[in-house]
Amino acid sequence: MTVRNRKIAVFGLGYVGVVSAACLARDGHKVVGVDPQPEKVRLVREGKPPIVEQFVGELIEEGVRTGALTATTDAAEAVAASDMSLVCVGTPSRRNGSLDTAAVARVCEQIGAAIRGTTGRHVVVMRSTILPGTMRGVVIPTLEKASGMTAGEGFHVANNPEFLRESTAVYDYDNPPKTVVGATDPATASEVLSLYEALPGPKIATTVDVAEMVKYADNAWHALKVAFGNEIGNLAKAVGVDSHAVMDIFCQDEKLNISPYYLKPGYAFGGSCLPKDLRALTYKGRELDLDLPLLNSIMPSNQHQIERAFERVASYGVRRVAFLGISFKSGTDDLRESPQVALVERLIGKGYDLQIYDRNVHMARLTGANREYIVNVIPHISQLLSDDFDAVLEHGELVVIGNPAPEFKGLAARLREDQKLLDLVRTPGASDGLGTRYDGINW
Repeated sequence: MTVRNRKIAVFGLGYVGVVSAACLARDGHKVVGVDPQPEKVRLVREGKPPIVEQFVGELIEEGVRTGALTATTDAAEAVAASDMSLVCVGTPSRRNGSLDTAAVARVCEQIGAAIRGTTGRHVVVMRSTILPGTMRGVVIPTLEKASGMTAGEGFHVANNPEFLRESTAVYDYDNPPKTVVGATDPATASEVLSLYEALPGPKIATTVDVAEMVKYADNAWHALKVAFGNEIGNLAKAVGVDSHAVMDIFCQDEKLNISPYYLKPGYAFGGSCLPKDLRALTYKGRELDLDLPLLNSIMPSNQHQIERAFERVASYGVRRVAFLGISFKSGTDDLRESPQVALVERLIGKGYDLQIYDRNVHMARLTGANREYIVNVIPHISQLLSDDFDAVLEHGELVVIGNPAPEFKGLAARLREDQKLLDLVRTPGASDGLGTRYDGINW
């Protein structure tokens, strides 16, 4: 499938739409921009940019000169002249913070009406930022109603989130960190990805729901990084430390700090370092009369994840629980501030009948450095520890995996038909063959 010579209608001549239209025209496609504002359309037709953005003016001028780019206010005209529609309209916040998808729905009505009764293949690609569920709850139903067709038959849909920053949008278009296309079928995903095959970075085909969520994960993470950097800076300034020198060093660690580590959804954090150091940092902030809402929220958020796990266990309505892996992570016997211990203590307090297996902790109870802590601080839990994996499994109506120790990877094959599995850490292979008998804490 060739990258060039597609006929593309781009709906919305704001930042995303104008940049997308200009770059697609440059790359050899026949592009028509669509916008209800006549002034924007006039500017594009005259080869002028309707936005202030580096390099866009030159691209629009060249696209119009060669005939690769034009614009119109007539949606039906644009759809009739294209085989793909890119929806790049705004999705602003309402006063209550919810997303306003009125423009998305309106454009989908226009596209649907324009393809009604046609027989050619038309692909509708959502570039606008939309919340998970919008494709299936708004976009597809609106297109189906307006066209009288069924998605996947009369037309095809995809979600293609953009990762463009204002002032560097053309550079970002040409140098994406990744290209993501969510579609309801592989052929459509491949078709949309082909638009970008000359660009660097990974090309990822996924579901429409995942593609919707990816953009929000990205932007929330960027916002979180800004807030985190600022709060560290506020603390550093208060104690007379150069915050930029601190963060310059912080960012050089690409093994843990700037990396995939700690970013996979799962259970709460614990151990001897993270809780202790976070408490010390936030205490210092209070001592200095600093308001650090982000840092102060981390421990409550972590505690909420423990509470969420308890509620999930309670939802099964059983009393006998086999708990596998009680140390705060696999490969250690350390129970200090283990969130698994916190969950187990909550379950014991509510009268659950537990048996616990953790190979490393059992050994520590006998000879390890944590023996005193296990025997003296949590003796009620110590009494429930067993080194008999099979007996612990047999005990549970519900089996809970607390850490991904290697011996738990083939667990599914060892469960009885009446047993269910709650996995707090997404253990590899744990779900194999279990179907609805398997569940994760946040997947």
